[in-house]
Amino acid sequence: MPAVPIEAFEHYQRREGGSGAWTWEHQALTRARFIAGDAAIGERFERLRNEVLSMPRDADLLAEDVLEMRRRMLEGHPNRSGLLDLKHDRGGMVDVEFIVQFLVLAHAQTQPRLLGNLGNIALLRIAGELGLIDARLAGEAADAYRRFRKLQHELRLNNAPYARVPADTVAGEVATVKELWRAVFATEAP
Repeated sequence: MPAVPIEAFEHYQRREGGSGAWTWEHQALTRARFIAGDAAIGERFERLRNEVLSMPRDADLLAEDVLEMRRRMLEGHPNRSGLLDLKHDRGGMVDVEFIVQFLVLAHAQTQPRLLGNLGNIALLRIAGELGLIDARLAGEAADAYRRFRKLQHELRLNNAPYARVPADTVAGEVATVKELWRAVFATEAP
């Protein structure tokens, strides 16, 4: 049984009645998928997900919302360690994830290839193929994300409390992600 009736979830996600899901909730929806339970509800969820992700959006307002959420996340994960936090620091994994989420929400209406829950690396490649971002930069950012994930997994396997490394070990990758951020949002990371 869903936590809320599917009808209520649909109304909320569609923002029917002038209120409902916030941009950050639609960002999360880019990564959501049905995995178990009633197949009919799963199909209905997937249709709704595609519908919501394909809604027309004002790209400038969307960018403002995404940037504001990124600022909040940075404030919520301060790093005073002297090391680079692979996930939360500027130029890290969250920046890649927010770029991908923005691209999906901004362009899925006209680019349905972005609707698949394929992961950040594949969606970066698709965005590059579609010309939404520079294909070379998309590939380099995907490689950076892949390296961040590998390092994060290694640290977790060794019981590290945080996924932090000396900044110089990933300086090129961080620079690439920051370059893509500037290309997508026309501003420095918050």
